[in-house]
Amino acid sequence: MNERRKSKRLAMSGKLIMKALVNNGESSEVAIDIQNCSRHGLGFNCSKQLMIGDNYQAELTIWTKEVINVFLQIVRSEKLEDDIYNYGCIFIGMPDSDRQRIAVYETVEELVPRDDDSEYE
Repeated sequence: MNERRKSKRLAMSGKLIMKALVNNGESSEVAIDIQNCSRHGLGFNCSKQLMIGDNYQAELTIWTKEVINVFLQIVRSEKLEDDIYNYGCIFIGMPDSDRQRIAVYETVEELVPRDDDSEYE
């Protein structure tokens, strides 16, 4: 299988709160578990079924405990088990400064070995 990803995927622990941009600006928040992240997008699991092609606003807490406000577009969906879905999404309209924050983390991950069982704090 050919690798089609543009960037290395990074593991991140933490939660992401998504706000759906639907119903005339009304939003609902959904907690999701981040599976991996790159400069171009992220993968996550959640209990809510989302539609491919839909856009969402999200607050992403990165390793430095900073919050990055991003917009996501769902590009892949897979049902894992009852009420658990896995999604792939791309960042849309992300400023270069925020993309660089993730790129710095990617570089650190390559240079600093980590225990597989350690939690990012």
